Amino acid sequence: MKRILFLMSDTGGGHRAAAEAISAALGARYPSVCRFDLVDVWKHYPPFPFNHSPETYGPTVRWGRPAWWAGYKLTNSRGASKAVMGPMYHALFKNGMKRLLSRHEADVIVCVHSVFVRPVLRALSKQIHRPPFITVVTDLVSTHMWWYDPRVDRCLVPTKAAYQRGLLAGLQPEQMRVTGLPVHPSFTAGVTDKHEARAALGWDPDLPAVLILGGGSGMGPVYRSARAVNARRLRCQLAVVAGHNHQLKAHLDHVRWNQLTHVYAYVRNMPTLMAAADILVTKAGPGTISEACIAGVPIVLGGAVPGQEEGNINYVVRNHAGVWAPSPTRAARAVRDWLAEGPEGLARRAAAAKALGRPNAVWEIADEVWHYANQPRVLLGK
Repeated sequence: MKRILFLMSDTGGGHRAAAEAISAALGARYPSVCRFDLVDVWKHYPPFPFNHSPETYGPTVRWGRPAWWAGYKLTNSRGASKAVMGPMYHALFKNGMKRLLSRHEADVIVCVHSVFVRPVLRALSKQIHRPPFITVVTDLVSTHMWWYDPRVDRCLVPTKAAYQRGLLAGLQPEQMRVTGLPVHPSFTAGVTDKHEARAALGWDPDLPAVLILGGGSGMGPVYRSARAVNARRLRCQLAVVAGHNHQLKAHLDHVRWNQLTHVYAYVRNMPTLMAAADILVTKAGPGTISEACIAGVPIVLGGAVPGQEEGNINYVVRNHAGVWAPSPTRAARAVRDWLAEGPEGLARRAAAAKALGRPNAVWEIADEVWHYANQPRVLLGK
């Protein structure tokens, strides 16, 4: 039985999603021979109040955008990242990392969160030998320098831009591999034919469909974007997902819609929703972008987290998989323009999005993890 330790945190949805995707692929590929530990490091190992980071992340990003952007930029160089992480390690992580490693024995460690790479490797460096250490980078393009540490055994990145950042950080080419972002195997398996998906959802089979998302927490201008599209009285149908945001769902339920509109709370059938859609309106989250590309649905990007999601905009736009429309009015205008292109235009945009999809990424990553889980421990020469 191979013990696989995932280091993640619920600071944003992408870290846990990546760990769960990889563990699902490992479980399917190598059944009954893996044991998984998914540890929210921020929640369990730093001192108070930093152990509340999973709860405060969303409000911090939402209401403290200038400060978040400044902090991201100021620490995002090779020298600054090391200089800042040193004091952070002693103040936040030193004792916690010792407890973490003593509680979770592993044959391989897989880190899917940038902040934990260096603290855990530093704690491991005090041992005589350690398990192999793999970093799976879950930001697409604007990757922070904290993701990269030359002591890792393997660094798996989603894009060529992330690979180049690794080289700048001092990693060797043979340490890295471009795999794409891990998307849960069930997502790819659930992406069906558009007509089949619409039949399953009870949507109109002929009307173009616009899907508006704000992630699992319903972040961003979902309500205002939906109202802006609604005001244009377009020949389409809308699907709006409020996620866990109950207030947003209540507001959406009271809108007087000008076209056929489907309003959902949190959903577990996202592959079907994306397969049924012709246009996606959302923020520039890496997981949503990756899923949309696998499903072949072009994206109207209406927002981005400062710092780590900024590069995603250029990535999508440069590859003709979507447009940047950073206001509800501009998003509605983009939807109008795309619908005016007709079925041929939507099909062309869908093909461009699908060309960016990496549905096999999670399987490639699972195979890498399995390979290193079967390697001997790394002798540190003490």
